[in-house]
Amino acid sequence: LAKESMKKVGIFGGSYNPIHIGHLALANYLCEFGDLDEIWFMVSPQNPFKAHSSDLWDDDLRLELVRLAVEDYPKLQASDFEFHLPRPSYTIHTLDALQEAYPDHEFSLIIGADNWVSFPRWKASNEILARHHLLVYPRPGYEIDENTLPPSVQKINTPLIEVSSTFIRESLAQGKDVRYFLHPKVWEKISCIFKEESLL
Repeated sequence: LAKESMKKVGIFGGSYNPIHIGHLALANYLCEFGDLDEIWFMVSPQNPFKAHSSDLWDDDLRLELVRLAVEDYPKLQASDFEFHLPRPSYTIHTLDALQEAYPDHEFSLIIGADNWVSFPRWKASNEILARHHLLVYPRPGYEIDENTLPPSVQKINTPLIEVSSTFIRESLAQGKDVRYFLHPKVWEKISCIFKEESLL
């Protein structure tokens, strides 16, 4: 297929523990002001850099919350693709498997400037750069010189919205009402669960 006719899909991976307005605003911006047709929220079952801990909510719950958050906006999709790959699910394996499964799609990996700084430590980082396109968004405290970026890496200027999933979880554990940091349907679902039992 000619590149012009291929669907341009951004892969935005993460644990989404839980998904919050920072994730959604970034993806919304990239869809409306970038040249991506869709963004897939790739929910990760396990991050190789993070020891599996009780802090990580159930895989299916995190996926369901992403689905609830994006269901009314067709350009955003929740993906459990990594759930079906061998674990730990390294990015190189995910991207190669995606390209094989969807030959008519052109994928771009979306990562933050903090991850770009540590990118050389990623498994097969040179292979990722050789075979795939990366979009790097800004994070406070991480300056990126566009002149030093490889040809397959593009710096994108997106709004800075500093919200962390850790902050959300800690606030919920303290009984705080943080509904405006979350999509309304996500807040509703989490509130119901917290009333029944503690997630943490």
